[in-house]
Amino acid sequence: MSPTDDTTAVSTERIEDVDVTTEMQGSFLEYAYSVIYSRALPDARDGLKPVQRRILYQMAEMGLRPDRGHVKSARVTGEVMGKLHPHGDSAIYDALVRMAQDFTLRVPLIDGHGNFGSLDDGPAAARYTEARLAAAALAMTENLDEDVVDFVPNYDNQLTQPEVLPAAFPNLLVNGASGIAVGMATNMAPHNLIEVVGAARHLLANPDATLEDLMEFVPGPDLPTGGTIVGLAGIKDAYLNGRGSFKTRARVAVESITARKSGLVITELPYLVGPERVIEKIKDGVTAKKLSGISDVTDLSDRSKGLRLVIGIKTGFSPEAVLEQLYRYTPLEDGFSINNVALVDGGPQTLGLRELLQVYVDHRIEVVTRRSRYRLARRRDRLHLVEGLLIAILDIDEVIQVIRTSDDTDQARSRLIDVFDLSTLQAEYILELRLRRLTRFERIELEAERDKLRAEIEALEHLLASEARIRELVSDELQAVAEKFGTPRRTLLTEARPSIATVGSKRGAPVLEVADTACRVFLSATGRIARVDAQPDDDGALERIMAPARRSKHDAIASSLTTTSRTEIGAVTNRGRIIRFSPVDLPVMPANSIQLGAGVKVGAYLALTDRLERVLAIVSLSADEPIALGTAQGIVKRVTPGDWANRPEFEIISLKSGDAVVGAVHSRDGDELVFVASDAQLLRFSAGAVRPQGRTAGGMAGIKLGADAHAIFFGRVTAEEQESAVVATVASGSETLLGVDPGSAKVSAFSEFPAKGRATGGVRAQRFIRGENQLALAWVGPAPARAVGADGATRTLPESGAKRDASGTPLDSAIGAIGTSVGA
Repeated sequence: MSPTDDTTAVSTERIEDVDVTTEMQGSFLEYAYSVIYSRALPDARDGLKPVQRRILYQMAEMGLRPDRGHVKSARVTGEVMGKLHPHGDSAIYDALVRMAQDFTLRVPLIDGHGNFGSLDDGPAAARYTEARLAAAALAMTENLDEDVVDFVPNYDNQLTQPEVLPAAFPNLLVNGASGIAVGMATNMAPHNLIEVVGAARHLLANPDATLEDLMEFVPGPDLPTGGTIVGLAGIKDAYLNGRGSFKTRARVAVESITARKSGLVITELPYLVGPERVIEKIKDGVTAKKLSGISDVTDLSDRSKGLRLVIGIKTGFSPEAVLEQLYRYTPLEDGFSINNVALVDGGPQTLGLRELLQVYVDHRIEVVTRRSRYRLARRRDRLHLVEGLLIAILDIDEVIQVIRTSDDTDQARSRLIDVFDLSTLQAEYILELRLRRLTRFERIELEAERDKLRAEIEALEHLLASEARIRELVSDELQAVAEKFGTPRRTLLTEARPSIATVGSKRGAPVLEVADTACRVFLSATGRIARVDAQPDDDGALERIMAPARRSKHDAIASSLTTTSRTEIGAVTNRGRIIRFSPVDLPVMPANSIQLGAGVKVGAYLALTDRLERVLAIVSLSADEPIALGTAQGIVKRVTPGDWANRPEFEIISLKSGDAVVGAVHSRDGDELVFVASDAQLLRFSAGAVRPQGRTAGGMAGIKLGADAHAIFFGRVTAEEQESAVVATVASGSETLLGVDPGSAKVSAFSEFPAKGRATGGVRAQRFIRGENQLALAWVGPAPARAVGADGATRTLPESGAKRDASGTPLDSAIGAIGTSVGA
């Protein structure tokens, strides 16, 4: 090339000056539209984003049906990425995982095998999990081969994919959706399939239905994890204009964790809230002193029983108040903002409930219409061929002659058309006919097929001629899907209620601790303990608790004490121990119907580990009156309550080997203490004769016992009770089997028994009759005496008034214990 040629060469470069602002605006709009349309927002018709739709379609093409085996998720991801989705595999796998999670979707579309994650942890990698279509996904993809939707090219124009799925149920409302696009976002709550289908069918039958009509079927969201929705006003706003919010609360029950400890048991959490997140927030709240009254948190969830989160409540705190505090500071109450943005005709729109249902109903009407037209065309084509084949079979000899005398296929086709008045398709079909189809049975089958095709064509033409019939068919198909895949509602809907966590303080701080109200604690003769509370601002409440002498309908009272709900009191056991406890966590009985059978077993409440240790009485730890104790070996002791603040349990008497406490009571110097021995000896003496001793002392002689005798009862009678007190005794034989012979019983006035000095033998309380040689039971206290069986049911005692040394009256049934009535 010469220099002249070089200088005259024409440049191939093309440089254009453009305005940067205009270029950026155009590029950004194209990018925003691509994100909105192709990635982030679901289509209002099938409720799916493009990646979700491509996954379901490709899995259907791969034959991954529910009746086939699972395949590796990585294989599905690779197929979708290679053929349909022009983005990374992580986005595809994340979408597949979400469609398999039953805690995310109300009706999962993927049947996953392996670790598909939890509310607190992510899933395993795609190479470790397996997947196939769930049964509900078949309803989303069915009839794709019947021209029910349009197909569009994939990203490289080599394959096609459906623009939208047929969607046999309203997936967008049932499973919800979430996504963030450019300048907009969507967040839609899941709903109950049965309810949504009911609303869709109502709209099909009543095109002018109002929102109020539809909300009769769809009252609110139905979340996969259950819980409770509090307040419905925000839901109605969302159903009206597409935007709103509501609060969800965990499903919580107050249960007894142990006999002395109650707790909050959580079985359902708000939507998309995991137990580990709740535990972490509770620990942070306790550390920051925002939460009070919580002793521990235990996660007892497992695969068989599901979610079970147990929050222990400290003694003296109200579980209900602690729960309201947890609602306030932890995710046990969580908010959900509804923003119903979806694609309609290729553009984003904010839709209310009626609009969402209308878009879906219109889509299904179009799907069913196109499917019916496709089926009609296919049946007409088939009928055309069958009719031509029948013509050929009826005159098969002439058909064969025409074909044999023709020079080539084209001539044979033309002569068949001319001779038998056939179409080109019919003639071609006859030429391809196999000789084995010329049998008589084949003709019968073809005639039956012809008749069936004519009936189906008539039915399809009848269907397509009426929009009402199409709408009715759509409704029937929706009902069938609801019956197949529908499940009962999981989420409870409630109106908003005031929180007690904002009551009781000017600053709105929660009142967590149980009020220290006056109460009376009862220990039954069969070992159950409970309390009756006085009503606030009622000075005479405790007197009314005690006044009706026969309110208890079950069991008898062994011991009772007037105190307050938060005051610590003591339980005296036969081992000579006092166990400190507070009655705040005891079962509360109504004052007008005291039934001790509803109380808790005192041994379980105090967590006694020794099966032979029994609680005999409940005493005050701060009263001025000394506590008197009597033992089986006849020892008596009085001890004045002292400084026991740092001892949760302690010995109150030093017992000799083989000895045990048989009774414990408060006593003043003017009271009389009473022993009853197994040989029917009763001794009463002044409490003033027993000098109070220290806690570790062993006591002094109380009653002089006969050979082989032991004390079976110890108690007190106050000066005010001496005239009305009675002595009840039950005699039996030592050789008699328990429960076989009830024995005999006697009730005498306490005044019949003379007082004697301490450490003497006393007087006889009952004469034994034939077969009797011991007292099985004895009780001394204010009338009337109350006898019960081992089950706490009332037993009948003889009338009071028997002589002190008289024999007893035979009993009809065995007596397990004797005590006093509630009002005594």
